[in-house]
Amino acid sequence: MTIAAGIDIGSGAVKAALFDVTEKEIRMLGKDLHRVRQRDPFELARVAFDGCLDQAGIKEKDVQYVATTGDGETIPFRTGHFYTMTTHARGAIYLRPEARAVLDVGALNGRAIKIDERGKVLTYKMTSQCASGSGQFLENIGRYLGIAQDEIGELSQKADNPEKVSSICAVLAETDVINMVSREISGSNILKGIHLSMAGRLSRLLKAVGADGTVMITGGLANDSGLVAALVEDMRAQKMMAPVLTHEDSIYAGAIGAALWGAYRYEKLKQIDALPIAS
Repeated sequence: MTIAAGIDIGSGAVKAALFDVTEKEIRMLGKDLHRVRQRDPFELARVAFDGCLDQAGIKEKDVQYVATTGDGETIPFRTGHFYTMTTHARGAIYLRPEARAVLDVGALNGRAIKIDERGKVLTYKMTSQCASGSGQFLENIGRYLGIAQDEIGELSQKADNPEKVSSICAVLAETDVINMVSREISGSNILKGIHLSMAGRLSRLLKAVGADGTVMITGGLANDSGLVAALVEDMRAQKMMAPVLTHEDSIYAGAIGAALWGAYRYEKLKQIDALPIAS
């Protein structure tokens, strides 16, 4: 038995997950999430980790491996660090074993990752940081329109005449939206247009990596039903018939993958008697 934690520090949120891993079973013991919102992400990492320990009813000394991902490479209480692509790939396979491609849509960019049945990364492609196909851009637009984040997906699906945002630059795209508002285009049609624009970029990423199987969406926008619907619509228009899946824990995929890779590394190190010495 190995108890391992994964901590994913992203631009928009800090996520943590705690697992009990044996040869026969992988069991989640706890999960915790905190939005950054100008707070210290390293402090939030500690809070999220402690939250998982409290849920599991165990002490920190009972955790054999603390794995970080994202921007968590210098967290002082970590045991090791894993790249974001590998953790999202492993987390996606845990949540949806049939996944053969991952769309990680976070606060600053989107990324398509082609994977095999074990969650191994085969190839990847990502958007630029300034692109308007990101969670931060969508959050900014929602704030400008006076629409709560959890209402965006539902409103988008009520659109009857969406207008796409043409610019890939977030700053110019926000100007497009301001112009739409001045032309009295409804919030629903603006949001659906943004979702379709984002979906077009994401589906092109999937094409670029040669995705040819079930697509699993991870990251902060995975549960945006409007984006998911727009992605399916765009993929069908391009004759891409792969199933598109999400999961209620999609936002935790990076933390989940980090924990599971941490447990795997711990067992491998134990086999060669090379476990790190506790400080």
